Amino acid sequence: MKNPDQQNTSASGDDVVADRVRIFDTTLRDGEQAPGFSMDRRAKLRMAQQLEALGVDILEAGFPQASPDDFAAVAEIAGALKHTTVCALARCQDGDIDSAASALTSAHHSRIHLFLSTSPLHREHKLGMSKTQVLDTAVRAIERARGFCDEVEFSAEDALRTEPEFLVEVFSAAVAAGATTLNAPDTVGYTTPSEIVELFRYLRQHVRGADKAIFSSHCHDDLGMAVANSLAAVSAGARQVECTINGIGERAGNAALEEVVMALKVRAPHFGVDTRIDTRQLYPASRLLTELTGQAVPRNKAIVGANAFAHESGIHQHGMLKHRGTYEIMRPQDVGIAATSLVMGKHSGRAALRQRLQALGYTPDDAALDEIFTRFKTLADHGRELHDEDLEALALGHDPHAAGPWHLMQLHTSSHLGGSASASVKLAHDDGHEIGEAAIGDGPVDAVLRAIERATGTPLELTRFQIDAIGEGGDAQGHAQLSARHAARDWRGHGSSTDIVEATALAALVIVNRIERQTPATVAVTRAKGATA
Repeated sequence: MKNPDQQNTSASGDDVVADRVRIFDTTLRDGEQAPGFSMDRRAKLRMAQQLEALGVDILEAGFPQASPDDFAAVAEIAGALKHTTVCALARCQDGDIDSAASALTSAHHSRIHLFLSTSPLHREHKLGMSKTQVLDTAVRAIERARGFCDEVEFSAEDALRTEPEFLVEVFSAAVAAGATTLNAPDTVGYTTPSEIVELFRYLRQHVRGADKAIFSSHCHDDLGMAVANSLAAVSAGARQVECTINGIGERAGNAALEEVVMALKVRAPHFGVDTRIDTRQLYPASRLLTELTGQAVPRNKAIVGANAFAHESGIHQHGMLKHRGTYEIMRPQDVGIAATSLVMGKHSGRAALRQRLQALGYTPDDAALDEIFTRFKTLADHGRELHDEDLEALALGHDPHAAGPWHLMQLHTSSHLGGSASASVKLAHDDGHEIGEAAIGDGPVDAVLRAIERATGTPLELTRFQIDAIGEGGDAQGHAQLSARHAARDWRGHGSSTDIVEATALAALVIVNRIERQTPATVAVTRAKGATA
């Protein structure tokens, strides 16, 4: 079913059709300029290449006039991307426009994104301009930019607090001057879905030359409505949405790209539009941004959060085991996540425990399962998630939290600026022998992990490392969480100490101890016995 508010024409010279929404990604501009999300040039290029693999139509690479490094980043990205339109931001000033044009010289397809405030509040207090001056400035800038690039986009900053009649006048002049995309941003995240629908319908009906332009939505999340407002704009005829990976951006952030895209995909019959996004690249893009910025995604984040396809409730797990559609409206594979996770915790039920044990190769009878389930609940009531290695220990009759056989006796690390780090450890084994080893690494954490590997003879491929503070102040404890791969399996461990390197060492020993307590030979014998019982 097609939405009745669909545009029926394409932008001049563009192959955009009425039932497609262009995705304009501003992770590297609006997102990157937010506190805590700065990236260097190398990181920006990696992110840009991932965004092209994701299939974004337009990538706003930065604000060239802001700094020499921003200019260089935009220029490097412009030369590297082959399919995505590369966009540079510019104020309606000659210097900005010339800088943007220069940075985009090598782009396969280029766009200059001009912006100028239009609301009464901004005209008076930010610009000190009259309506006539705003109009003249916008037109002059668009005409100048049009000679330097393939496309010009014009944004009326603070559009949602601008008089609708004046916004029509500005956009009509922008189209006449050569702008092919008209962006009406909710700069401060103030509007509501019903208001944005009303505005976009009004603009499309009254802007002269509206059929020659694409209307765009750019929403901020100050009131938590950025995605809802973006989707409302689409329902009212917007055919470009400006958004960021993980919803990063100024203040509370921008509309989250992954949420907008998956809403349009999952609810396609409702919206009647689609995108060119390869949704299987959403999770990899989210993970890469987390890696580059060091800013974790909340567990409950829609689409890409750790809990998005995880179920702990026994009722939900039972339903999922019967039919996935009972509690999931999309497949994890559609966004690049390997599989649904039935999290084993205090809310989990017997059915989920049996299913997980069977997946691990254990088939206990009802009496054995009752015993395992009782011990499982006792452990889970301590408030933590139990992983596969914990379940295997329960199935084998072991205590998953048992200490040893390896214990940390001594730890020493040293490092210096610009060089490698070294670490030495002394470990004791339950069989009575002690061993000391030393290693060099990229940092003290890497060095201590290498030293433990050498001492125990257990190679570990680190796949996840996270440190969280427990409490406040200089004497607060650090809680280390490690995930490592060994013998084609994933293992997890955690440890706490006021010294984060010691916390890491303790977490690594948890993993090593679990591996040693559950050797392949022991597991194979036990599984064989279970199979014949």
